[in-house]
Amino acid sequence: MTDDLDKLISMMDAATPTPDANRRAANVALAQENFVAAQGTGASKRPTVKRGPLVRLSEGAKLMLNALSHRGVLTATSAIAAVALVVILPQTRDTVVQPSFRVEDHLPQPVAELDREEVAPSQSPEVLLDEASEPVAKSKRQETALSQADQSTIRIGRGAVMEAPAIVAVPAERSLSTRIEQNTEAFSNGETNPLKVTLEDPVSTFSIDVDTASYSIVRSSLLNGHLPPPEAVRVEEMVNYFPYSYPLPKGDAPFRPSITVSPTPWNEATQLVHIGIQGALPEIADRPPLNLVFLIDTSGSMQDPNKLPLLKQSFRLLLAELRPEDQVSIVTYAGSAGQVLEPTSATEKSKILNALDRLQAGGSTAGQAGLQQAYQVAETMGSEGEVTRVLLATDGDFNVGLSDPEALKDFIARKRDSGTYLSVLGFGRGNLDDATMQALAQNGNGQAVYIDTLGEAQKVLVDQLTGALFPIANDVKIQVEFNPAQIAEYRLIGYETRALRREDFSNDKVDAGDIGAGHSVTAIYEVTPVGSDAIRNGPLRYGEQAVSNGSEEIGFFQMRYKEPGAQQSRWIEQPILSEQGEITDDVRFSYAIAGFGQLLRAGAYLGGWTFDDAIRLANTARGEDPFGYRAEAVTLMRLAQSLGR
Repeated sequence: MTDDLDKLISMMDAATPTPDANRRAANVALAQENFVAAQGTGASKRPTVKRGPLVRLSEGAKLMLNALSHRGVLTATSAIAAVALVVILPQTRDTVVQPSFRVEDHLPQPVAELDREEVAPSQSPEVLLDEASEPVAKSKRQETALSQADQSTIRIGRGAVMEAPAIVAVPAERSLSTRIEQNTEAFSNGETNPLKVTLEDPVSTFSIDVDTASYSIVRSSLLNGHLPPPEAVRVEEMVNYFPYSYPLPKGDAPFRPSITVSPTPWNEATQLVHIGIQGALPEIADRPPLNLVFLIDTSGSMQDPNKLPLLKQSFRLLLAELRPEDQVSIVTYAGSAGQVLEPTSATEKSKILNALDRLQAGGSTAGQAGLQQAYQVAETMGSEGEVTRVLLATDGDFNVGLSDPEALKDFIARKRDSGTYLSVLGFGRGNLDDATMQALAQNGNGQAVYIDTLGEAQKVLVDQLTGALFPIANDVKIQVEFNPAQIAEYRLIGYETRALRREDFSNDKVDAGDIGAGHSVTAIYEVTPVGSDAIRNGPLRYGEQAVSNGSEEIGFFQMRYKEPGAQQSRWIEQPILSEQGEITDDVRFSYAIAGFGQLLRAGAYLGGWTFDDAIRLANTARGEDPFGYRAEAVTLMRLAQSLGR
């Protein structure tokens, strides 16, 4: 085998030609001549794949953008590319350049919309290019995204100055997909009314409530894609949001109560006692002159589109309903209060609208100073027999001048007693102080509403203007005594913030709610008859036992009220009988809304009753719905059902 290999090697060596140095030199010379012919002379520039610095920089940025997918890093490279373009522009001595290029136009949209107040300008990182031409952001040991802030000055070369967007850092862990706002909302509510044993506590007393703010807040939450906070849900305000066709009062009576007792939709072993109170509606043509002071919050928190801009649009609707004998004045408050429109006849609409249009948001919220000045203006407008109202329009974010809230309530109560009432219109979300709004309206004998759409402004300030501004009764209280021989347990649905002590009912000095012209009020009790399987509280070993008194009454209804300006109350009373009244669509729809509100508060007394049941009941009880309020309620129920899954 070795001999064969040696022979092969010898044969290959013999076949290989001997190196020829002359031949090699000739071949090299020929190759050089061909290269010169193809590329040109040495004096001319030859084509190359290498490009100039501007092209190379742009190509590098393009490759970087294509390679990176993280949105925060993508934003950083976009901003750095913009700065790089500024740096490589031709230097111009002592010239100020105003570029049309704006970094924010090339940033991802969520980043461009971040609040500028999130990071102070002094926290802006210094952006450099390292030796490898990669962006480096000097920040506080964390990855950052970039956002536009105030303009800063960049000096280029010898004295050339260019204005370019400064770059500020936003922590990368912050979501860039939504606008970041701090939620400081506060709501007025209490724990759900407990089930009471009739034998131990047979009397229920509360102030009526014609406010509707809670329903509008619930709607705002659902239409924005989330369930409302349970504390924002006041069931009685949801029920009272809707107009009902209860029987009208007879003769000169200001009210007419209608009581219905029927099975409970969510518990066949209990009953609902439905109390519907309808206020009289005087002739609109006979209404007295109206003096309105628009007290408008123009603080910085009111700048959002659903606040001051919507407020202006809402007041435009109201102005169209006023008469020549009516007057309007405008007082604003921000860092300080001021009158921007003296009392002006409603006929001078252009003057009033111009004053509204000039309002701008800015500053802190000196609410107390604004209220004081508004009442001072109101005192100069009112005359005997006229109605004077202060309409406070705000998001409720009082942060200046409220060192003593109780003193402010006392101040409003004194003005209320002098005949000037205060109603509160809430706007916007995020910092809505519903608790303050409720307290002000209750002490001012007015109504608290929340306006989230122009349609709601139409309902409150146009369709229901008479009821909102012209009272027919003050300090309206309801007291129901249940018969322990017939009713074992009961609970009032809603009115948690309106509860009164038993002795407050006959005390005319105790303030309570007011009813405007044409208003209706609804209250609903769930009662458990004696002997029902639904009784939750067993008998006590040493407790008293209910003894039949021979009466078929299950309870006794009483209502006290004062006529406007009166100091002494009058009252209405009537017994409550089992299976009393007619179960109308109005009654059944109010049950659906009461159930809806309890579901939003995770009601403990609904058993297995669901949104499907509420939707079914509301649909079958919709009845006449000329403005679509009830149809909208069904839509909100469906949204709540989907969002709660």
